[in-house]
Amino acid sequence: MDPAGTNTNLHSVKEKTKAKQRYLKKKKERRKLKPKQRSDDKQDKEKNDEDVMEVDIEEANTTTPSDNQKNPRKRTLAEAEVTVDDEEMIEIEEPLARSRTPELQGALPSFPLPALPDAPSKSLLAFQGLDQALVGAELVSPSTILPIPTEKDDGGTRLSERMRKRLRDLGITELFAVQTALLPFLLPEDEQAKGLYLPFSPPRDVCVSAPTGSGKTLAYVLPIIEALSSRIVTRLRALIVLPTRDLVAQVRETIETLSKGTKLKIGTATGQHSFAHEQSQLIQDQTSDLLGGSSKIDILICTPGRLIDHITGTPNFSLQHLRFLVIDEADRLLAQSFQDWLSQVLAATRPHSKNLSERPPSTAMGEILGALGSYPLNNIVPDGIAPAFLHRLVTPTNSFFLEPKSFSCQKLLFSATLTRDPGKITALELKNPKYFIVQSSGEKKTADSAVLDVVMEKFSMPSTLKEHMIVCSSTQKPLVFFHLVHHFDVKNALVFTKSAESTTRLVRLFDFFESERAKNLGFEPIVVRSYSSDLPVNERKSILEMFKNQRIHILVCSDLISRGIDISHVSHVVSYDVPVDMRKYVHRVGRTARAGRDGDAWTLVEEQEARYFKQMLKGADHFERVKRIRLSEKDLAPLLPHYEVALNQLKDAYSRQS
Repeated sequence: MDPAGTNTNLHSVKEKTKAKQRYLKKKKERRKLKPKQRSDDKQDKEKNDEDVMEVDIEEANTTTPSDNQKNPRKRTLAEAEVTVDDEEMIEIEEPLARSRTPELQGALPSFPLPALPDAPSKSLLAFQGLDQALVGAELVSPSTILPIPTEKDDGGTRLSERMRKRLRDLGITELFAVQTALLPFLLPEDEQAKGLYLPFSPPRDVCVSAPTGSGKTLAYVLPIIEALSSRIVTRLRALIVLPTRDLVAQVRETIETLSKGTKLKIGTATGQHSFAHEQSQLIQDQTSDLLGGSSKIDILICTPGRLIDHITGTPNFSLQHLRFLVIDEADRLLAQSFQDWLSQVLAATRPHSKNLSERPPSTAMGEILGALGSYPLNNIVPDGIAPAFLHRLVTPTNSFFLEPKSFSCQKLLFSATLTRDPGKITALELKNPKYFIVQSSGEKKTADSAVLDVVMEKFSMPSTLKEHMIVCSSTQKPLVFFHLVHHFDVKNALVFTKSAESTTRLVRLFDFFESERAKNLGFEPIVVRSYSSDLPVNERKSILEMFKNQRIHILVCSDLISRGIDISHVSHVVSYDVPVDMRKYVHRVGRTARAGRDGDAWTLVEEQEARYFKQMLKGADHFERVKRIRLSEKDLAPLLPHYEVALNQLKDAYSRQS
């Protein structure tokens, strides 16, 4: 090989690689102009790439002919690389560089990745949409009591001497927490605020959340009787709406007992009697068209369905004179949409504007005088329109008619599980409502935490209530119930099932079991009866009386009487079928441990229901209160022979029926 030719080639290589060096120099300058947000890892990688490239260039500059001869492929690549013109090299490499890292002037700004906002707390979500008055609710300790004094001073009860004496005669010597809070609020000391009608300073509405058995019925019955005792003319001034007929009968009995000697007239409307019979008991005059209505009673206790029947179908049935509108078991009643009963009741509290405007002018003054208690003028018969609506009859000529007036009806809502639905509360059209909450016992809570418990449906329970649960298979559940009755002496008990059919079947099986056991062991059988909506009203009333007199030891029923019914001697409540939600559980167990008495609640939970039941309790922060009792086969063995005989007898009885 010609040495001169070799030198010429080496010189050419050195000259050609200068283009590479210029390219790398420009590449470094472009890198300096790149955004500074590059990661450190990427910078390190690019630096390593530069070092490798420089090493390759040096190797190319120092390549000897012998090396090219040893590695022809490498030589060919090197020659191809160095024979590229400077401009061609830049044109090839620069588009690639631009595609990898755009220059600063044409680059888009860098934005952080989107992130989800923090979710609001459950407590914040629970309070959204609620009346702000609920946040300022008055907290009442369940241990608060107020003795009823024997002297003339009312002792802070605001009750009249006659009422205090009546309560003592009935064995009631002290007021419970909910009563001590409500009586001073509903019976103010100001004599002017005690009037029947307060058109210029209407009273505030009241919402009460308190445990079952805490005395809510007495809390509204006492103020109603005290306020209406001074009435002269009979008008329908108190309306009490309840969910069931049995509860209506119980409240009527309470009012009749406490109002003895006041001449107040009490009526009921439940559908137990014919519609015509109820009309004759409620309305004085059904033939005339009277704007003020016509009433034979001062207090009406009713169910919502029958109430709507009278509003729409009974002439001269009017609610415009109402002073009190009580909705007991409010959560259940507000959940009922039957005939849109609530809006119809609120509309009935006001006389229709059309009827007022069409009234003949000649009778206007007579109606005013009649409403104000004066005598008829020029043989004009007044029809007693409520004072709050007098200004709508005639053209105002006196400042009395020009002064703004409001309806004097005061709404009182009571429930152990007060509704938290803002829409339903809004539908009540509450006036500056005042909330009272009886907090759960055994814990010191702030007002905010107590309100949160109500809103989040963490229900209050009586402190004297003991709660138990037994998990068993579905086939063993009747046997477990029989063991519960005999081993734990469960008598004076209410047993709740899921349906009227389940009630009948369980009672028949228990009767067969008790007969077999009494025949073999000589024990006196336990008397068990069913109580469900399938029974006639008179029979249900008779059974309830026998249970109250303890001639029936166990009453098996559906959820018909799980709300409000007060039977003083009930010491046990058994949920034979698991309640479908926490509200039903609260109202079931609330039939015992009432008015400070002790009580036990038992729930029989089938194995496939255990998870749901535990989650329900945990969701209400109540799981720790319920003690689990475990039973073994050994515990149930003594009752098994009698149970098998009773089960066969039940199968035979049903097969004969079919």
